[in-house]
Amino acid sequence: MKSLVRILAVTQKEFLQLSRDRISFGMVVMIPLVQLLLFGYAINTEVRHVPIGIVDLSNSAAARVITEQVRVTQVVDIIDHYDTPQEAEQAVIAGAVRAVLLFPRDLPRRIASGDTVGQWLVDGSDTTISQALLSLRSMPLQLSAGAPAGAYQRGNPSFEVSLFFNPERRSAVNIVPGLTAIVLTMTMILFTALALVRERELGNMELLITTPIHPLELMVGKLVPYILVGLVQVAIILGLGHVIFRVPFAGGLAALAVSTLAFIAASLTLGLIISTVARSQLQAMQLTIFILLPSILLSGFMFPYEAMPLAAQWIAEAFPATHYIRLVRAVVLRGAETHLLGGELLWLGGFTVLGLGLATARFRKTLD
Repeated sequence: MKSLVRILAVTQKEFLQLSRDRISFGMVVMIPLVQLLLFGYAINTEVRHVPIGIVDLSNSAAARVITEQVRVTQVVDIIDHYDTPQEAEQAVIAGAVRAVLLFPRDLPRRIASGDTVGQWLVDGSDTTISQALLSLRSMPLQLSAGAPAGAYQRGNPSFEVSLFFNPERRSAVNIVPGLTAIVLTMTMILFTALALVRERELGNMELLITTPIHPLELMVGKLVPYILVGLVQVAIILGLGHVIFRVPFAGGLAALAVSTLAFIAASLTLGLIISTVARSQLQAMQLTIFILLPSILLSGFMFPYEAMPLAAQWIAEAFPATHYIRLVRAVVLRGAETHLLGGELLWLGGFTVLGLGLATARFRKTLD
């Protein structure tokens, strides 16, 4: 009986301690709630509204009719038109579109002879996206009254399909570059989230307060050592991925370095913000997991970004991992140069500056 009383006393103490730890208590509710909403609402493997471009070299009414029939499938969204195949190819490399539908100059002759009426130029680095677009290869077409009667033969494919960057449709080609974003997110945020918390728990914060160091100087000093750690991790993943899984490396090291450094800085800054919120290393780890889950599920690493509802896409844009996955896949798989990646790099740079300012302000308040 006395043993049961002691057990109940310890249990009551744990409940009281948990209720006073607001972050841990919040994680008890938020982690299952967030996962439920993500898997039940945001995660969708049925790909729709893939952004594509059109190149119409025929400038014919038949091309416009076929374009409209492709649009109403809702598999794709036509977001741009290009004058030449070269412009369209640059848009695919930059990630502005995931595919391009090319209509040749001799489109009327092809319709009359029952040949394929166009060609899909598809970014095959994402196997899920390429599979969705491959489903349009044999879509039935109803031509306008102005087209030659009986020209289209249903037994033939409607379009040719060219898969760029991953013609074999190997999943490792898509996964390995994206894995760099997930590993860096996990390690960079966790390491820096623990940084200030560890100083506080070890009693070193009082020593730092007595020094003339500025809060911003402390923040930057905390970031620098982990930059090298992140670069080593990227080299391991991409190097072994190339050797073991035959993942191609089409881009330049300079573009990869710029993209990686921008993402490492953003991730470390996010970790510093967490470290100014958490009061213990356990809380820092909990908050890191809370950030890591949506980063993995919404960034496009596991599930296509285009398949998510619009609200989920807005949330995904707030995470640095979403932007880095686009960058690293563009550089490694599509050979994109730095000047084609300006939008994503600018976002990561802005996130780093704003985040570092917020972390510095919160750290100063903590000192007070």
